Amino acid sequence: MHHYLYLASQSPRRRELLTQLGVRYELLLADDDEDTEALETVLPGETPDDYVQRVCALKAEAALRRRERRALPDAPVLTSDTTVCLGGRILGKPDDAADAQAMLAELAGTTHRVLTAVTVVSTLGMHHALSVSEVTFRPMRPDEIDRYVVSGEPLGKAGAYGIQGRAAEFVERIAGSYSGIMGLPLFETAALLRQARLQF
Repeated sequence: MHHYLYLASQSPRRRELLTQLGVRYELLLADDDEDTEALETVLPGETPDDYVQRVCALKAEAALRRRERRALPDAPVLTSDTTVCLGGRILGKPDDAADAQAMLAELAGTTHRVLTAVTVVSTLGMHHALSVSEVTFRPMRPDEIDRYVVSGEPLGKAGAYGIQGRAAEFVERIAGSYSGIMGLPLFETAALLRQARLQF
């Protein structure tokens, strides 16, 4: 039985969600010389579902190497990756405010998919889960989009929004996993952690 795990994620939301489950964790973040952005390159012709699961597994492998390099105890490692897609196209993190505005204008008045992959690696092997949710945005006026972009919230987030922040006022309905849309689907994550014999 393990009593804690390593979370290889910068995301404060993933930390909150693990805490909500009562899971004890230590952060296992990249060294400054690790090129973590390179992991997130989309391959030609890759579907969003394949992409999010591949990137999540690559993050897990990088975290395992990190654990070995630092000679840390053999606790399980958890990684996660969230991708927003509209009509089969991946909407990543916006490059800048103008990119965020363009993405939000596309999402307005439509339903898009949010895919979150989770990988847990332990002595029992590498296990994966994929959570797929649908989010419907109400139509949004350009001035509403501008105001949201100016708040700074869309930057650094897949699809240029965070469901747990101000964007909630644009979300007409969701089908799927709220925690998955936030970045860590708790139902699937708990099942993977039980498989890895983590006590929580």
